[in-house]
Amino acid sequence: MAHSTHETRSRAVPRTLPDPPALGRGLVLLMALAAGLSAAGNYFAQPLLDIIEVNLHIGVTAAGLIVTAAQAGYALGLILLVPLGDVMERRRLAVSLFALTAFFLLATAAAPTGPLLIAGTLLTALTSVGAQVVVPFAATLAAPAERGRIVGVVMSGVLLGGLFGRMASGALSELGGWRTAYWVNALLMAVMAILLHKRLPRLPRQRGAAPMSYTGLLRSTLSLLRQEPLLRWRAAIGAFSMASYSVQLTALTFLLTRPPFRWNAAAIGLFGLVGVIGVVGMNFAARLSDRGRVQAVSGTAAALLTLSWLPLLAGESSLLWLAVGVISLNIAQQAGLNSAQNVIYALRPEARNRINSGFMTLFFMGGAAGAALASVVWARAGWSGICILGGSLAAGSLVLWALERVRMASAARPGSVAVTR
Repeated sequence: MAHSTHETRSRAVPRTLPDPPALGRGLVLLMALAAGLSAAGNYFAQPLLDIIEVNLHIGVTAAGLIVTAAQAGYALGLILLVPLGDVMERRRLAVSLFALTAFFLLATAAAPTGPLLIAGTLLTALTSVGAQVVVPFAATLAAPAERGRIVGVVMSGVLLGGLFGRMASGALSELGGWRTAYWVNALLMAVMAILLHKRLPRLPRQRGAAPMSYTGLLRSTLSLLRQEPLLRWRAAIGAFSMASYSVQLTALTFLLTRPPFRWNAAAIGLFGLVGVIGVVGMNFAARLSDRGRVQAVSGTAAALLTLSWLPLLAGESSLLWLAVGVISLNIAQQAGLNSAQNVIYALRPEARNRINSGFMTLFFMGGAAGAALASVVWARAGWSGICILGGSLAAGSLVLWALERVRMASAARPGSVAVTR
């Protein structure tokens, strides 16, 4: 009877777990490309605000609301839509979000007035969190020994999408006006929706996951932050690190437009591409995490994030030191993010989308706070004040990581998740 029961369980496994061969290199790259295109649309407006302002006859304040709408829509999508991946068939959710994003990009491109453009931007950002459905999808398909690397590759797509989105929108606006980037991305997102429908495997809900209502799902997302200490710690560390990173992103434009640089928007956008090197850091960190060194990666990333503000301080009058600081900061930020995701995705496999939702919501809230603080500090204390602010926030992430290690070591018990190495 025991033998028969064992055979029954063995035959049942393929119906609830993904088939490992389904996650080949081609599918991983497709998921990374899809995530990047989904993220890119949220950055199109940033270099185009002056052009949009003139074209649609709106004021500076209204133009600024376009960027705000993108941030607000993405935050809403993280908390309202991403958790659905734990109760819906995940391929259908991902494909639906990509198709909706394509539709809203078309509406944004055709917007005849400022308010309609803002509304289109908000809705586009809301559904663009399809990228954050694809990431835990990849984590679920990946074998545990390669989860960090797989997540790193897909998250690299998100990073590159943000970096190239700014550059692409500026270049495409030269060819056919500010709407061109939206038209092109709408077409590409529609193609991605079709490809994901064809290539992604059906991924049923995990066995043991209790059915719940939508409001119950949202309450559960918040409950996970209360129930999982590691999730709280990693979300807090991520919020501080993203705040530090966002300070640099926001203030760098202010610095490069003044002496001794005096760069135009196109040159600043190209300089931002040095952040691509962060992809190298993310993938290297992912490989170390897969070898059991996730905590070493986390601590090193937080320390490097803090030290990166020293060359950035010297970069006020030196392009070389500025480049060194930006590269170092990007490597540290992406390595820290990957190590955090490696930790939290191992907590509850049946709740990965809700865990990702809670983590990413706090992560981007930290980024928004950093951007807001950077504007105030720049006006009052210039680049030196910016470096003190960014360095302090980064040091905060390092202190939180050290406290996490102390608290989790004292609370360690048999059978807990192995993340202490």
